[in-house]
Amino acid sequence: MDLLEMKAAFPRLSVYGASVRGPVGRGIGHAEVGYYDSRKDRAGDDPFVNNSQMRFLVGYEQDLPEIAHDLTVGGQYYVEWMMDYDAYRRAVLFVPAADEVRHVVTFRVTKLLWSQNLRLGLFAYYSPSDSDAYLRPNVSYKIDDHWTAEIGGNVFFGSRPFTFFSQFADNSNVYLALRYSF
Repeated sequence: MDLLEMKAAFPRLSVYGASVRGPVGRGIGHAEVGYYDSRKDRAGDDPFVNNSQMRFLVGYEQDLPEIAHDLTVGGQYYVEWMMDYDAYRRAVLFVPAADEVRHVVTFRVTKLLWSQNLRLGLFAYYSPSDSDAYLRPNVSYKIDDHWTAEIGGNVFFGSRPFTFFSQFADNSNVYLALRYSF
């Protein structure tokens, strides 16, 4: 934020990373690492510029035919680690300070029914460090080769109104969609 002109600022940022994906056991595993280099505030003491961060993600997805035909489950563990946290804490005075390390666990389950024309899904995010969550349930039905109907929701909740998902609690919603594809 540029306080003199009262408008949003987008400071320079460089991102470096690597990822790998491949078979692990009976499923697919993946891992990613990234470094977000906050080039405008490498010391981490400007409260209006995000500090540099290390980010990590590991995940796994597997079909479970022994439990149910066309059932897939997956999970991920994501970490954001803020660099120069002590300088950040000294600079942040009037707003709640972010955690030095933020964790998010995700879980996805998908079940296909009726010759794979009906899809039931749930994608859940939970942050143990923020004590908040986001749920994305949905049901879609492929009517024919062109038309698909869907109903779903976006549900946000948490105990502190300023955390990543909790801040959207008033924006929880249900949606209906009808799509035509050609």
